[in-house]
Amino acid sequence: MNAGINKSAGSLSALISLIKPWQSRLAALVLAVLVSLSLRYGLTSPLDVFEEQVGNLGWHLAPATQTEERFNIIAIDEKSLQEIGHWPWPRSTLAELSRRLHDAGVPLQIYDIFFPETSAGDAEFAEALQNGPAVLSQAPYLQNLQNPAQKIRAGNLGSPLSGIACSQATKAGFYDGNAAAFDAIAKGNVTPVVDADGAIRKVPAYVCVDDQPYAALEISALLKAINVAASSAAVKPGNGLFSASQSLSFDFYPGLEIPLDARGNIRVSFKNSPDVYNLISATDVLHGRVDPALLNNTWSLIGLTALGLLDNTPTPYSGEAPGVELHARLLSSILDNNVPYSPRAATLLLTLLCGVFAVIVWLLASAREKVASYGLVASIIVLPLAAIFLHAQLLSAANVWLGWLAPALFGFCASSFLLLHEYAWVRLERSRVLDNLSSYLPAEVAAEIAYALPNSSIDAQRTNATLLSADLRNFSAYTEIRPPEESAALLHFFFVKTTEIIEKHHGRVHEFKGDSLLAKWDGSDTAAAVQALEASYEMQRIMVDVLPQHPPAGLEPLALGIGIEQGPVLIGSIGPAHRRSHTMLGQTVTITLRIQEMTADLAQPILVGECAARQLAEHGLISQGSYLLNGLRNPHILYAPPMRDPVKQTARTDTPPLKLLRGGRS
Repeated sequence: MNAGINKSAGSLSALISLIKPWQSRLAALVLAVLVSLSLRYGLTSPLDVFEEQVGNLGWHLAPATQTEERFNIIAIDEKSLQEIGHWPWPRSTLAELSRRLHDAGVPLQIYDIFFPETSAGDAEFAEALQNGPAVLSQAPYLQNLQNPAQKIRAGNLGSPLSGIACSQATKAGFYDGNAAAFDAIAKGNVTPVVDADGAIRKVPAYVCVDDQPYAALEISALLKAINVAASSAAVKPGNGLFSASQSLSFDFYPGLEIPLDARGNIRVSFKNSPDVYNLISATDVLHGRVDPALLNNTWSLIGLTALGLLDNTPTPYSGEAPGVELHARLLSSILDNNVPYSPRAATLLLTLLCGVFAVIVWLLASAREKVASYGLVASIIVLPLAAIFLHAQLLSAANVWLGWLAPALFGFCASSFLLLHEYAWVRLERSRVLDNLSSYLPAEVAAEIAYALPNSSIDAQRTNATLLSADLRNFSAYTEIRPPEESAALLHFFFVKTTEIIEKHHGRVHEFKGDSLLAKWDGSDTAAAVQALEASYEMQRIMVDVLPQHPPAGLEPLALGIGIEQGPVLIGSIGPAHRRSHTMLGQTVTITLRIQEMTADLAQPILVGECAARQLAEHGLISQGSYLLNGLRNPHILYAPPMRDPVKQTARTDTPPLKLLRGGRS
């Protein structure tokens, strides 16, 4: 099973190696685009709300604090309800409030309140409103309610705008108007666009009912303020990439163009801090507790602020704010001619910003390893913050609502995917390097070298081991008269097959040197000695059928000589930091090599040293006598194990199953 897994991993690695880094990076960026688009348009409602909430931070963190002096909010607050009584108040009380404001020099009264039902005192209140002068609210409903009983068409609507077609306008089939007693009073819509989180961020500039367009409360207030009897308006499409989708203009007010979105909505500006609006309790007005100078020559915006009256909405500054505050914000931005808007080229600009982010993450991914690692990690956070910062700057400086979510999503996904790509690519390359290194060194040594810092000190340790040295006898002479391709094929087969056999018996090849190899088993116990001996038997059995036994004239047949011994060795790395050598040293290594050399002198395919022979007492080893090995001072007794399959000495006439390399001479 492990072999199958390794084979599959090797095939995958080979397949991936055919892909160039830039191709896989490009694929990661394409995936980032697809994931970003899927998230953006698959989770439209929650993400739109999130974009709006975070997008308002540009206003929230640095709000305007200059006091609004052109109008005051006359609040029907908790104090007013406590002193005057619960809402709704008698029309006579409201008439008195209107007269008090008029007497204080208020030139315009704007009511964020509508009165659909007929009540006692309507005539008195209507007269006071006419003297005000005043503008009342009306509420066309943008959605037809499911309950037929709630499909209201109460009261009368005010005068419609002229010059605007309703073919593509926001339409309402139901409404709350005002009682007939107030027909002569100007009116304006207080129709909100409620987002999924309950917040109101946009208001239709006009709503069509029965194919007649009716203006928003703030626009009607402007009409009333300049005493325009007939109001003619025009909706014009934007004429530039950085203009609004469309704009609303009036023939009576040259220079005023209210930017609208594609649906005809005005965006509410939250640039002003709530503290800039002067709130005056209605009860203080009724009881004469307000300095007339505070009211003189200022408009009054009358609305409900008491919590129990359920006219509250979430804002960026607080959990809830009275609805009249939103009308104050709309009125301020329209009077200042700085209504925030989204430019027609918003999609193009956001796409270009995504392109800039793509270039940034591409350059980071293509940089050096540390720059790529740290840079891509940082860009996961920095790029979304950069998109938010750019949006906030445009909003604060130019009242342009560009949006930030699309480039932030793409920047996050692109950085994350390319970071994962670079991590996977580094892992792949590291695995490839380790695999290549493992083909020259034992696996554990290759891993140790690959993950250790280079140094110039001796890094070695003493351990007990069982060693096996195998050599192709007469191979040097054989290579002198045979093509090098044939010699290489034979040597390659020898190394491949013996390595398979050694690893099969739980040993590891320590090194290949010339036409010989040195293998190692951990420990100097009986189990290691038996495994080395079993490997020797199998190596002899395999190689005797492969080695050419019909040599050219004057050459001895090729044969395999194997020496086995046990004992302490020193194994590790030595040499300078820029050129290390992994080696195994010690008397045991020397003895094993000399024992292998004695196989030719004693005509034995396998010889075992006396230390290993002690562990193989039950294997019928035959003493070959005591010998002074080359280069050593003390004699050593050598043993030969009985061969299970006699080595064939007859000449071979068939061709050995070797695959020749290209070239050479025949």
